[in-house]
Amino acid sequence: MSGAAHFDSMGFVVAAVKSWSDQLGVPEEVAAFGVRLVWFVGVLAAAWLVNWVVKRVLLVWLHRMAERSRTHWDNILVERGVFTRLSHIAPAVVLYLTAALVFEGYPRAIGFVQTAAGFYMVAVGLWVVDGLLNSAVCIYNTFDCSRKMPIKGFVQVVKIVLYIAAGVVVLSILLKKDPSKLLAGMGAMTAVLLLICKDSLLGLVAGIQLTSNDMVHIGDWIEMPKYGADGDVIDISLTTVKVRNWDKTIATIPTYALVSDSFRNWRGMSESGGRRIKRAVHIDMTSIRFCDEAALERFRRFQCIGGYIDAKLKELADWNSQQQIDASERVNCRRLTNVGTFRAYVAAYLRQHPKVHQNMTFLVRHLEPTSKGLPIEIYVFSNDQAWANYEGIQADIFDHILAVVPEFGLRVFQEPTGADFKGLAAS
Repeated sequence: MSGAAHFDSMGFVVAAVKSWSDQLGVPEEVAAFGVRLVWFVGVLAAAWLVNWVVKRVLLVWLHRMAERSRTHWDNILVERGVFTRLSHIAPAVVLYLTAALVFEGYPRAIGFVQTAAGFYMVAVGLWVVDGLLNSAVCIYNTFDCSRKMPIKGFVQVVKIVLYIAAGVVVLSILLKKDPSKLLAGMGAMTAVLLLICKDSLLGLVAGIQLTSNDMVHIGDWIEMPKYGADGDVIDISLTTVKVRNWDKTIATIPTYALVSDSFRNWRGMSESGGRRIKRAVHIDMTSIRFCDEAALERFRRFQCIGGYIDAKLKELADWNSQQQIDASERVNCRRLTNVGTFRAYVAAYLRQHPKVHQNMTFLVRHLEPTSKGLPIEIYVFSNDQAWANYEGIQADIFDHILAVVPEFGLRVFQEPTGADFKGLAAS
């Protein structure tokens, strides 16, 4: 409505009110107040109607369009309530535009209504932007790159900046000051703000370091005993990193702690294609001896090492012959031992195992003898990284190894138990 049209309409209303009050004998001020009250109720009704149309018609149509579309991002906008939040602006716009018409001649009332409507629209606008940022995070998380470079922390920084900016705008309107002057006056509060926002600032710096150095992703298995964390990372935000432990508890770690403290990330294991098996069998050293002919003949029937026995015997016989060894004493010759043959059997058995990764580190070795015997360590990798499957593979391997130890005339070392002492007492 132009200024001339507005003046003409208000002049017509004033003249009509004056004529109506003269005819009924009603004071002109009372009649004018009644008319303005009717206008105000009419504006409220119009605002309610606009709100109803937007929410019941326009929003329903937008939601149906989002459901029918092939894209996924519009569904996320609907789920996050972006359009619903935006619809709250409609009645405020109606009140803001009609305030001058309803309260003509009352500048304070016009200013109050328009200021209140303006504040409301700023708040709703900030609410809408918050929903848009949340939707952006959800949409970004649908891409594979989101696991390597989460943006939730950076979005939270943007939100903080927006909240501060909105607060400055509201204060500048209330105080009728230039926003730049308010920002300059806030310089004295910088130290207080830094103290209040310490965790957020540390988290921001830590988030940048975590991302730039590729230190942790969502989905990584990390261990941080100091904070009781041992499980998968499920969320990385501005101030905290959430870890779902294997017992299904949630550990919360300050983001900056991942930079200032040490932690173990198992991502390398996950990406390698194998999971390490590192365990030793302790052999009682009193059971170690040279192999006699009967033992060798028996070992030849072991399918895994039949060829190894023949090749090794030929190698030793050739070496003993070249060195002109006196074979009357067994210590003069190179001979097969039961522990060496057992070690060869374990290596051959693991080479044929379908769940052992053959292209990664593969060791069956002696460790330093101790008071608990001679450790034979198996250091290999399984080709299945799933925890339950890995434990099953490891258990199956050592079930077999422990069961075949006596077949080589060896004994597994074990601390004496009550049953051992009872056997001694009985004898």
